[in-house]
Amino acid sequence: MPSLVINGNKRLTGKVEVDGAKNSVLPLLAATILCNGKSVLHNCPILSDVDISLKILEGLGCVCKREGHTITVDSSGVFDCCIPETLMRQMRSSIVFLGAIVSRCSIAKLSTPGGCELGPRPIDLHLSALRQMGLEIKEDFGILDCKVKDRLHSADINLSMPSVGATENIILAAVNAEGLTVIRNAAREPEIVDLANFLKKCGAKISGAGTGVIEITGVSQLKPCEHSVIPDRIAAATYLSAAAITGGDILVENVDNEHIISIINCLEQSGCRINQYNNSVRITAPERIYRIEKINTLVYPGFPTDAGPPMMAAATVADGTSMFIENIFDNRYKFVDEIKRLGAKIKVAGRVAVVEGVKYLTGAAVEATDLRGGAALVLAGLAAHGTTTVGNIWHIDRGYECIENKLCGLGAEISRIV
Repeated sequence: MPSLVINGNKRLTGKVEVDGAKNSVLPLLAATILCNGKSVLHNCPILSDVDISLKILEGLGCVCKREGHTITVDSSGVFDCCIPETLMRQMRSSIVFLGAIVSRCSIAKLSTPGGCELGPRPIDLHLSALRQMGLEIKEDFGILDCKVKDRLHSADINLSMPSVGATENIILAAVNAEGLTVIRNAAREPEIVDLANFLKKCGAKISGAGTGVIEITGVSQLKPCEHSVIPDRIAAATYLSAAAITGGDILVENVDNEHIISIINCLEQSGCRINQYNNSVRITAPERIYRIEKINTLVYPGFPTDAGPPMMAAATVADGTSMFIENIFDNRYKFVDEIKRLGAKIKVAGRVAVVEGVKYLTGAAVEATDLRGGAALVLAGLAAHGTTTVGNIWHIDRGYECIENKLCGLGAEISRIV
């Protein structure tokens, strides 16, 4: 199995460019199903999750072509409405294809999704909302058999929690539905806004994206368009955390600073100097950062749960004790036992993790348990004295494009061993 070998204790300097957002490109690819023709997406990261999405689209009858960071999807030949279980189980966000498929084909058959095991992430919000729009769903041994008579209809949907995936699925289903659909307590994440902007270019009628109430008036058809994916705010947070943990000085380019305000605030609290420019941010970290008093992970615009592990990695060598409170996923701290192998002092009690900063970490062999936890292990290895080997890096490849190349460009000594 491939692994990353890191010779640590190197200060990161230089500049790094953030790729397109993983959590945005996946629903955008699903949305191309609704556009009968060739859609062009720019700034698409090269990730295993994107590869899986393209396989799903090709299985449905789309013709997909990638040239560098540009993907063209021709959905005019869609002929199937089923997604194989082998593909569904590889990616949690594969459920977002449901709304687009039933909107285009009126039927769909797929299994419940897989992905990182971060605790219960039920899809009942997705299914309940789509049922309100007229979708009939039969659940049998993990298989969802879905159909709608003629056309989905409008609904006034009040989400019990602002789920990003459920909000995306409702939008995808509603853009071609009959009448006005209203989503209350909708997710406000930038990825929701990016999806809405793409669909509006295609002719959809959507208002309120980025707020708690989104209104979608269904149209009879959408046309394909050309669109550029927003920058990945979690990748930006990861590279900023890499500078913090190594006492580095780096410029992170291709960033929407508005999307990472909560992250910047935490880094400034830790003693890092932050300078913001147009589409970039510079971080100059002290030799040893200060403790971060408390981080509460919350839905946007709060501190993102996906940025928690990289920031926790930085806190392991901070001067003082930091507290993390995880409010989104039950099993976000699965990586903690691994990072403790490097000498980190972390105590976990339920959703609370208390991190006592140590003067230095020591290299060790560790295994990535999930995507963001894997990134945290890489960051810890960057700061550790000696050599760290990170296994199970397929987790990391789901969300970071060639992370070792990005970090080597900043002066890290890291290589991929196949």
